[in-house]
Amino acid sequence: MKESTVAAADARPSPAHEGSALEVLRIFARLGCTSFGGPIAHLGYFRAEFVERRQWLSDRAYADLVGLCQFLPGPASSKLGFSLGMLRAGYAGGIAAWIGFTLPSAVLLFLFAYGAGALSQSVAGQGLLHGLKLVAVAIVAQAVSGMARTLCPDRSRASIAVAAAAIALLAPTSLGQITAIVTGAVLGLKFCRSGSEAVPEPLRFPLGRRSGAVCFLLFAVLLAASFWPFGDTTYGLFNAFYRSGALVFGGGHVVLPLLNEAVVKPGWVTSEAFLAGYGAAQAVPGPLFTFGAYLGAAMSAPGGGVAGATIALIAIFLPGMLLQMAALPFWNSFRGKPAAQAAMRGINAAVVGILAAALYTPVWTSAVLRPGDFALALAGFVLLTVWKLQPFLVVLIMAAGGVALAFAT
Repeated sequence: MKESTVAAADARPSPAHEGSALEVLRIFARLGCTSFGGPIAHLGYFRAEFVERRQWLSDRAYADLVGLCQFLPGPASSKLGFSLGMLRAGYAGGIAAWIGFTLPSAVLLFLFAYGAGALSQSVAGQGLLHGLKLVAVAIVAQAVSGMARTLCPDRSRASIAVAAAAIALLAPTSLGQITAIVTGAVLGLKFCRSGSEAVPEPLRFPLGRRSGAVCFLLFAVLLAASFWPFGDTTYGLFNAFYRSGALVFGGGHVVLPLLNEAVVKPGWVTSEAFLAGYGAAQAVPGPLFTFGAYLGAAMSAPGGGVAGATIALIAIFLPGMLLQMAALPFWNSFRGKPAAQAAMRGINAAVVGILAAALYTPVWTSAVLRPGDFALALAGFVLLTVWKLQPFLVVLIMAAGGVALAFAT
């Protein structure tokens, strides 16, 4: 009885479009300016903002959405943000969330394409960028700690999380993440058929099943058309980026070989410019897929400038969003089935394991290089978990700390 009461308390009702698109835009624009560290870190930022601080949904419902976003092709954190925006304010909220989270890094990379990339060449700039990497350590550690308490409360799910972490560490690719999620689902069906947990709260999205089917059909038609040779035309530009976004699971760095094939091979962007833009994409907040804005702006043909950046940016994100909208109308009925609930318990535990693996690599291994780095990351973790500071304040504090460390060493 006690476990059921706890589960029911955790199952907060979804907001059912209680907010406005302007509210969503404001929140996600701030996240777009401060969410450093890549897609896994973004999951931590989103959890701190929407589960802990604003309580738009429960930890369990959040993990369900994370599992869906990581299982479908496209950039996981952007699809998650889009879904949260729709959950809060309907279609307009989803679009507002995507614009707010995407535009800051897209503008920065667009400017970099025109030569505004000298920040990392100074000591202060290098310290600032390193401090921002350490923010990701604190954010992801907070997310792992909080989600583990909620989603891995027993031996079975804790063990599934460990198994998923091992898979993700031994196979550090999007295929490894999908394998970990599938493994979590299979083990959940076998070991997590407990009846003590409440049925998950419904997530009310403004999408019917017919709309979902239309979105899937549009996704498939555009994907099929993207293989048709249009040459050095605007259609060719759109198709190249749409195809790249449609064939990537988990997003992030996995898209790079596809983009290289799409823009370097036909001679639209030089290999040197491609690598320079990729380096810049590591230094900006928000989703790595905004690398498309840099490539669209930097290419001489068929795009270039604002038009090329805009087409590339929309095309690379569009397939993931269409698939997400295709799946969401069927999500509540799937989550409500007893077998599906058992599978989702295993998947949620696997998500915790994947997040824990990412905390080690690439987040920890790329940021914590000396004792001072560990001390600053630990301070950030305490500011988040004990002092309960908002993440964007911790970002500012740790960026300043990174600059101070750079000059001290």
